[in-house]
Amino acid sequence: MGRSVPKSLSSLSLGPERKCKCYNGYFVNGYVFHTEEYGQGRKTYNNGVCVKGSTSSELEVDYYGRLEEVVELQYHNEQNIVFLFKCYWYDTTDRGIRVDSHYGLVEIKSNMNDVFVFAKQCQQVYYTHTPSFGKDRSRVD
Repeated sequence: MGRSVPKSLSSLSLGPERKCKCYNGYFVNGYVFHTEEYGQGRKTYNNGVCVKGSTSSELEVDYYGRLEEVVELQYHNEQNIVFLFKCYWYDTTDRGIRVDSHYGLVEIKSNMNDVFVFAKQCQQVYYTHTPSFGKDRSRVD
């Protein structure tokens, strides 16, 4: 067509390189995240992930998960690097989430299967297990 395409766009169209790098942690949005495995036995808890989102019906939905892996993808150009979080996601449907009206704590049920999210979309949360909230549930503080 006679038009030149920016090099960055051209490299994205080729897809990521066949090799990727994986890390135990990553610093983004002012938070230090560690994978769940790397954080085992440590005094700090850095694998709780929250992604603010919305649905097609324009309702706000927050997605909660635990960080399993940090993946770096490079797109045939050193300037096109993307960091992804592979997470274990909780069920945030109406049946899987409940907010305590008095304390504002979020109770979530675990059973989501979605996997990857952009690291830049993530905020950090802390999960605690509370027996009074029921079996297979966690509370977000």
